[in-house]
Amino acid sequence: MITYKEALEKVLGHQLSLGSEYVPLLESTGRFLDEPVYADRDFPPFNRATKDGIAINFKVIEEDIKNVPVEGMASAGMEQQTLHNLKGCMEVMTGAVVPKNADTVVMYEHLSIIDGVATVNKEVAKGQNIHYKGSDVLHGTKILSRGIKITPAEIGVMASVGKSEVLVKKLPKVCAIATGNELVDVHIKPEPHQIRKSNSLTILSALSNLGIQGSSLHLVDDKDSIEEGLKKALDENDVLLLSGGVSKGKFDFIPEVMAGLGVEKIFHRVAQRPGKPFWFGIQRASNTIVFSFPGNPVSTFANYHIYFLPWLYASYNIPTEREWAKLSVELSIAPPLTRFIQVKKIWKDGGLWAEPVVENGSGDLTSLSKADGFICLEPKTNKYQIGELVHIVSIR
Repeated sequence: MITYKEALEKVLGHQLSLGSEYVPLLESTGRFLDEPVYADRDFPPFNRATKDGIAINFKVIEEDIKNVPVEGMASAGMEQQTLHNLKGCMEVMTGAVVPKNADTVVMYEHLSIIDGVATVNKEVAKGQNIHYKGSDVLHGTKILSRGIKITPAEIGVMASVGKSEVLVKKLPKVCAIATGNELVDVHIKPEPHQIRKSNSLTILSALSNLGIQGSSLHLVDDKDSIEEGLKKALDENDVLLLSGGVSKGKFDFIPEVMAGLGVEKIFHRVAQRPGKPFWFGIQRASNTIVFSFPGNPVSTFANYHIYFLPWLYASYNIPTEREWAKLSVELSIAPPLTRFIQVKKIWKDGGLWAEPVVENGSGDLTSLSKADGFICLEPKTNKYQIGELVHIVSIR
């Protein structure tokens, strides 16, 4: 049995080179950008009116001209108009190009227009209500960096610079595999001795947040069936995420079958709770990585976030920041196990606090819906004190 830190180090030492690919802009949401993106023009590309009203030359205000004749209108989408009379004005709509010879916009609420003549009723500052050309970014400025996760905000930015196709990190082919005779499909009413599948669906849902449309497989507790299913899965996927079959029960065939299929065991069993029976290996012939987690729901979910996600980010060469929170209770973590405890995040007294969630062991699936993450507590002789900073692995 190895420590949590040793296990994580070994997992991160077996990264995959997944490469990159171009995808249509709208299909890049949730993916990781693999190129920098630059502004292809100034933003905004022109002096833009930010209010509906009139555009004037500020000399009108300086010379205290009361009656300002309206000589035309500029709306969004029109080519730039020209204000010919510097003692006049032109009506403008939000988003319009500010007319030539105009340098200030007064909103309708601050003026009155009667018979084509505008009168300003409020104090005016030169240059007000204009979004100036290039004031956001200049042409050629890097606006998105390689390695960021693409969200709707980045989609909008890339659309604005004409990125109809985006270079992103390739997604691994991942299969979520559940094992056990006790499992039945979600739509089936289970017998008293059965439970509905949840682990594989939880993993598939978590993968979808990364843009990965994983496949799933259910293996019954039969050695030949497990061998047949795993052989096919190893050939067709980059990563296998298993739940169940790695403890010391008489039907826990996974380690034995993996060895028979040429999967090299990197480690089995980690000094942690939950998830102690965790098995990790690689089939070098197919270059397939295998994460085999214990079958208890909390164990599977915790290990997915503790090991798989850091491994994926490392394979993408994307650094992950460690998040910290203050512990809200006093806890004793005796050797030898590292503990991962479910917590809710609470913001109070100007800081982030971690408050443990009441749970009933690693089989208590419902507790996950109450948690925001897991705090990582290494074993030590002294107690963890209230207010002590602890590492938190977020799940939301």
